[in-house]
Amino acid sequence: MSSSPEKAEDFRAKILSQPDLILEDQDVMRALVAANERSMGGNVVDMRGLAMERLEARLDRLEDTHRNVIAAAYENLAGTNMIHRAILRLLDAEDFQTLLTDLAGPVADTLRVDSLRVLIERAADDTEVDLGPLGAVLDLAEQGYCCLYAGVTSRGTPRRVTLRQCDGADPDMHGAKADHIRSEACLYLNLGRGRLPAMLVLGAEDPHQFSPGQGTDLLDFFAGVVERTLRRWI
Repeated sequence: MSSSPEKAEDFRAKILSQPDLILEDQDVMRALVAANERSMGGNVVDMRGLAMERLEARLDRLEDTHRNVIAAAYENLAGTNMIHRAILRLLDAEDFQTLLTDLAGPVADTLRVDSLRVLIERAADDTEVDLGPLGAVLDLAEQGYCCLYAGVTSRGTPRRVTLRQCDGADPDMHGAKADHIRSEACLYLNLGRGRLPAMLVLGAEDPHQFSPGQGTDLLDFFAGVVERTLRRWI
C-alpha cells in the first residue's frame, strides 16, 4: 500500500510529460468525459460534452465517406485496367476468326464473364450463311433484333449500354450456360454507314456483375473499340 502514492505520482508525471497519450486514445477520453459528467450530477448539462459527441459522430461519418471514396477509386482503377487489357488483346487479332476466338477466350476471361456473344443483323433478303466454328461466338439476327433485345431510351433510340439482372437468360443467346446467367450487359454496336447494327452480349453468373445502377462509361468505351475493330473485317 505504501507504494501506491508513489505509483500515482509517477503516473501523473508521465501524463503531464506526454499528454498526447491520453488525448489520442478515444476510449480513455470517453471514460474521462463520462466520469466528469457523473461528478457534475444529472441536473447539469455539459454543452462542451454534447459538442464533442456531435463532432465525434461527424468525424466517424467523414471517415466512412473517406473509406468509401478510396474503395470506389480502387474499384474504378481496377475496372479501367481490365478494359485496357481486353482492348489490347482485341488489337492483336490479325483476322476475323482470331478476333472472335480471342473474344470468346482471353477477352471474356479478362472481363470475368461466363458468356460472350456477337450478334450481327442481316437483311431479310440476305442469303443464309453457314458460320461453321464461328457459330460458337457469332450469330446472325433479323433486322431490328438488337434494338429489341437491348431496349431503347426514352427518346426511342437504341440504348448504347444495357445492364440488367436476370434469373436465367435467353438460351438462344447464351446457349447451355443460359440457366446459370444472373446478370447481362448488352453493348449496341454501330458498324458504319450502309451496314446494319450489331450487338455484343456479356453474361455473368454473378448477379452483381452487371446491374442497372452501375456506371457505363468503361463499357461504352469498350463497345466503341469493338465496333471499330469489327468494321475492319465485315
